[in-house]
Amino acid sequence: MTDFFLDPAINRKSRIVNSTLDIKQGWPLPSVVEISESGTCNRKCVFCPRSAEDFPDVKEFIEPALIRKIALELAEFDYSGIFLFSGFVEPMLDREIYDHVNTIHSILPQAKIEMVTNGDVLDTDRLIRLFDAGLSTILISVYDSPEDADRFSNMCKAANLRSDQYVIRHRYLSETESFGITLNNRAGMMEKAAFVIKKTPQAIHAACHYPHYTFFMDYLGDVLMCPHDWGKRKIMGNLKAQSFKEIWLGQGFLTVRESLAKGSRGFVPCNVCDVKGSLMGKEHVRAWEEIKAR
Repeated sequence: MTDFFLDPAINRKSRIVNSTLDIKQGWPLPSVVEISESGTCNRKCVFCPRSAEDFPDVKEFIEPALIRKIALELAEFDYSGIFLFSGFVEPMLDREIYDHVNTIHSILPQAKIEMVTNGDVLDTDRLIRLFDAGLSTILISVYDSPEDADRFSNMCKAANLRSDQYVIRHRYLSETESFGITLNNRAGMMEKAAFVIKKTPQAIHAACHYPHYTFFMDYLGDVLMCPHDWGKRKIMGNLKAQSFKEIWLGQGFLTVRESLAKGSRGFVPCNVCDVKGSLMGKEHVRAWEEIKAR
């Protein structure tokens, strides 16, 4: 039992994360490589930092060369985890998104290519085009109504998608139902949002596994410690200047993994964050600890 709303999609993601734990060259690969491939979104949901008046909306998009670089470097390890187009943005606003998906599919044929979208610009033809490019699963966050949820479900069926190729996420629920999302304060970035969630007054003691299994990169090539760090307070490196391996095995990641595995959040931005970061990734934590013990 939990004392908070648990997004049903978390159980699905947890199963995939655990099943894709892969040890290569003596260390665990991330089970999720997440790309926030622009600086823009067409919505300002109340439970999102973008609903703050001063949150920047930057209409810039990732360079195709950067997508190709991360794919080629992951290919050195036969990457077969999740490659996720999501982050702080709406991926379908990028006109080159089909090419990005195809690049990942061509270079990483074993990867599970997923996308989180609000569906605002989706139609049947675009859905078909995404899956023709190599998308494995689309997760549609529905913000307006149950009728829209039905519409998107029918759209996926019209595109001949299997039931395991799409997930409808019900984000139109009421505040008393946590809007259908497992809420957190986004590493302290929700204080100016339409739905305010305060920073923690002091660092809580709670384990967090995100850095053990997630590699998160934005459109500038900045690699963040965590996909909840909307303020970009902890940048671990930049893929334009460094390699995936150099960043993933860098001292920055190694230090935060050790601290967060023990529940120690006494550093920025974790000291103000309330995310329930131990819902998945326990196997990855054990794998990193075993490596350290050798």
